[in-house]
Amino acid sequence: MKPPPFRYHRAETLDQALGVLAAEGEGAKLLAGGQSLMPLLNFRLLRPAVLVDINRVAGLDGVVETASGLRIGAMTRHAAIAEAAPVARHFPLIVAAMAELGHPAIRYRGTIGGSLAQADPAAEWPLLAVLLDARILTRSPRGEGAHAAGQFFLSALTTALAADEIITAVEFPHLSAGAGWGFAELARRQGDFALAAVAVTLTRVDQRARDVRIALLGGGDTPCRARAAEAVLEGEELAASSLAAAIDALRRDAAPPSDLHASAEYRRELLGVLAGRALAAAWRRAGGE
Repeated sequence: MKPPPFRYHRAETLDQALGVLAAEGEGAKLLAGGQSLMPLLNFRLLRPAVLVDINRVAGLDGVVETASGLRIGAMTRHAAIAEAAPVARHFPLIVAAMAELGHPAIRYRGTIGGSLAQADPAAEWPLLAVLLDARILTRSPRGEGAHAAGQFFLSALTTALAADEIITAVEFPHLSAGAGWGFAELARRQGDFALAAVAVTLTRVDQRARDVRIALLGGGDTPCRARAAEAVLEGEELAASSLAAAIDALRRDAAPPSDLHASAEYRRELLGVLAGRALAAAWRRAGGE
């Protein structure tokens, strides 16, 4: 398989890249890690007029700890994020999710910005961004911008990014003190795209769950919060009855797709099982266990 013909532009600065995007419009595609883009080109599912390589643009990578959380440059590789001390200290959930993301070669080449811009409904970064209320920072010829992760993913492989807009960084606000987390994913083989995944954060106050967040991968065309399930658990002890009620609510609200890998019915059942595991793990961690 070979990609269709295209022109190649290696940008040395962000302004150069933005200039090409402004001139070419929908005909231009950014090349970051290329782990999602190149297969689409080889299958000829994409036919860009020009590829804009931003690997040499300075200032688009790195993990910085701020007063409010973490700021991760869009060109930061998955493996570098998982290995960064501030991420391990404040967001062990991200480290756990990165262990499930593809194979080592993909983790050492792929980027957080590329994954978010690609918006693959089976990818881990969109799920984490929605769960953790991330802000996706951008630049365009009009200046700097920001998107809330909850409104960024419009449908499968479609985001709110304009054709001339580039992701520059992602901000993750700190979790509440003492928050516990859980992450559960199932793929057919290690490194394959997930059939479904569930990520959870919550705190325990007087043995009651507070600030409950549950995000689903495989529950629709985009990652989404399981709002009904969150409402069931908010202010409740995580007992067998409340957990069962939350899982029932989650399954009712989920709208998983059917494809050659799994039916909607299978994914709905699987999401409930994974949610049970992730919630139990988050509850234990929130209690210091």
